[in-house]
Amino acid sequence: MQGQAQQQAYDRGITIFSPDGRLYQVEYAREAVKRGTASIGVRTNDGVVLAVDKRVPSPLLEDSSVEKIHKADDHVGIASAGHVADARQLIDFARRQAQVNQLRYGEPIGVETLTKEVTDHIQQYTQVGGARPFGVALIVGGIDNGEPRLFETDPSGTPYEWKALAVGADRGELQNYLEENYDDEADLDGGIQLALDALASVNDGSLLPNEVGLATVDVETETFEQFDKDRIEGYLEENDLLDTGEDATDE
Repeated sequence: MQGQAQQQAYDRGITIFSPDGRLYQVEYAREAVKRGTASIGVRTNDGVVLAVDKRVPSPLLEDSSVEKIHKADDHVGIASAGHVADARQLIDFARRQAQVNQLRYGEPIGVETLTKEVTDHIQQYTQVGGARPFGVALIVGGIDNGEPRLFETDPSGTPYEWKALAVGADRGELQNYLEENYDDEADLDGGIQLALDALASVNDGSLLPNEVGLATVDVETETFEQFDKDRIEGYLEENDLLDTGEDATDE
């Protein structure tokens, strides 16, 4: 019984390490990320691609209100997986940091700098009593001085840089698909195709345009661009990924 009580103490306290050096609340936050729908980031020579699975649970819900891709600055986009409310808080924080940098230094914030500002903020919530960690992982993609950059934030507050990654549900399968099919020489359209193919691989080989989010940050323009439903449908049709059946929610 005493051992069980000790286990519960480590389990409840974010500021308490277990004897084997673990913070259980951070691990639970990672589990919350796994329960969120998938998000994918792909870095190419021509820019960065962000693609998300934004399943609409009801035909009465406006699909445009399911937001998983956000503009952080003109040259930076962020995709999320996990608790949406936590993601919105972190994205608002990222936007403020981008504005502060622009006002203070008169130049856009670096993608790596912005990511580390966010992860520093996340890390504070792993060592302060009375608060819980953020139950969300972010994919931060953008352009730094003409170079595409792609980062992941973890609930522990650790930043990672990737060529391509997936967060959220089915991460293992999606990551395997990206590792097998990633091409260092791919252009932006190739990155879009890879991201959509990966999402389709865990969705019976096809996708609905209203349940997919897609955005790019192009090296040439260094501008974040989010695609509308018609443009996404065009990409899905072009790559033979369009679900032509009836929506399950229409039955």
